[in-house]
Amino acid sequence: MGPTDEGTPQGGPLSPILSNLVLDDLDRELEQRGHRFVRYADDCNIYVRSRRAGERVMTGIGRYLTTKLKLKVNESKSAVARPWERKFLGFSFTMHREPKRRVAPKALGRFKERVRELTCRTKSVSLGQMVKALGSYLLGWRGYFAFCETPSVLQDLDSWVRRRLRCVVWKQWKHSRVRFAELRKRGVSKGLAAQSAGSGQGPWRLSRSPALSYALPNGYFDLLGLPKLAARPAV
Repeated sequence: MGPTDEGTPQGGPLSPILSNLVLDDLDRELEQRGHRFVRYADDCNIYVRSRRAGERVMTGIGRYLTTKLKLKVNESKSAVARPWERKFLGFSFTMHREPKRRVAPKALGRFKERVRELTCRTKSVSLGQMVKALGSYLLGWRGYFAFCETPSVLQDLDSWVRRRLRCVVWKQWKHSRVRFAELRKRGVSKGLAAQSAGSGQGPWRLSRSPALSYALPNGYFDLLGLPKLAARPAV
């Protein structure tokens, strides 16, 4: 990557400030036209009553940006669509009569991708170290997304994270003999421990098994300091 001769790096701290300076005129124009809108830096959503109105507004505002402000509109990221089909700063809306704020599908996908990276089973780190690194990410993610209005999504993610960690532990135990001993040490009955340790099922399926749920309950991860996404941060 070569040196930057003009503009600002994407995602840099100066970019939102410059965007606000340049697009302040856009805000005034939208207010003057009576539109309902929300904008952060160069990301802007305008809300109208119909697709026809949306197409008309998009054409008019696009012309204003290119002719008045001398800016280039990113056509690939611009569209006229229902609110629940679009995202804004990682959020979207549900299709209810009274829409609720939800985490956008792409943001959920990025979350799972990052958790997979932090819990990669090939890493030679202890579970405690893994939970510590994972916890820092979860706290930051929760601080941003916990105020969504669909808490069941956060609860599902909590379950998914714990299931992912059970997979990690199962892989770390490696051999059937070790798995049997570890399950027995954690109070799993002899028969169930033997059945699970000798199972040919993969780690992901076994992570929901009665044996692993008993041996590695939610409280076990609580003691390790694993944050819960469904718990709202203090305000």
